[in-house]
Amino acid sequence: MTRVVAVDPVTPARAAIDEAAAVLRGDGLVAFPTETFYGLGAAALRPGAARRIFEVKGRPAGKPLLVLVDSIAMAEGLATTISPHARALMARHWPGALTLVVPARAEIPAEVTAGTGTIGVRLSAHPVARALVAALGGPVTAPSANPAERAAPTTAARVVAYFGDTVELVLDAGATPGGEPSTVLDVTVDPPRVIRAGAVKV
Repeated sequence: MTRVVAVDPVTPARAAIDEAAAVLRGDGLVAFPTETFYGLGAAALRPGAARRIFEVKGRPAGKPLLVLVDSIAMAEGLATTISPHARALMARHWPGALTLVVPARAEIPAEVTAGTGTIGVRLSAHPVARALVAALGGPVTAPSANPAERAAPTTAARVVAYFGDTVELVLDAGATPGGEPSTVLDVTVDPPRVIRAGAVKV
């Protein structure tokens, strides 16, 4: 049965974050707030956990998963290289709703990259999301916590209504702002290519 844990959106209790990180380490799924919508988290470096995201959401297998990091250093650990332009964008827009697509290291699961050789990384501005990634010590997937073709949720209650008992834990920090999703920018090409227009204008 899905467990819903209330957390403060600014200073989430360490016990709740640690509980969520433990769920992720066990290949479980955790829904959590971001600066736009609630996201659906799995430990991104665990292939079985990443596969569950596709199963639960009904997500097309060929669609890569974007991941959250807690620092530029963590992003560097996922990428073969980060261009000077990408670093400038990180400095200008992180933390924030800008996902940068970078060349992925070979050890990143194919479930995350969908065989593209790239990975989308973002440093969230939401304290709960950042705390969760830090507690796990690794990247966390962050597609919106809704079934494919359904509206992205801004409340924990909507997440539960969508998924029932298929998600182990929901961190309820109240309503999120909604609006536009994160902008997705491919910085493996020059000039960079907008894959998804969103909250950050680049």
